Amino acid sequence: MLKAPTPIGETVRLCSLQNLKVLDTLPEERFDRITRLVARVFDVPIALVSLVDVDRQWFKSRHGLDADETPREISFCGHAILEEKTFVVHDAAKDERFVDNPLVTGGPKIRFYAGHPVHSPQGTRIGTLCLIDRK
Repeated sequence: MLKAPTPIGETVRLCSLQNLKVLDTLPEERFDRITRLVARVFDVPIALVSLVDVDRQWFKSRHGLDADETPREISFCGHAILEEKTFVVHDAAKDERFVDNPLVTGGPKIRFYAGHPVHSPQGTRIGTLCLIDRK
């Protein structure tokens, strides 16, 4: 498993995320509607709004996953926030970055992942809207 490198400007990115005061807040229907819609449109079992914090990715909204967060070091979203474009992993079981990742080898048994950066009002990449499939 290859841990995602730390993004350039990580201190500023984390400040932007903290300033939003959204981490560890209650679910909001406006975000839950998005994850439900995305899961249905793309026919995937899991859709998330994930915010990448210092040592975790926390899910502001989740459809099809029970966990509130996962460690950043095993997150796919930690890789996705490194670039502006959508980050896609077609088969995590064959991708050297993720082949032995516990999210691949154990539950939720991720095979396909697509994550698009979510930005703060200042334009900093703070997380992702992501889709996950087990096939």
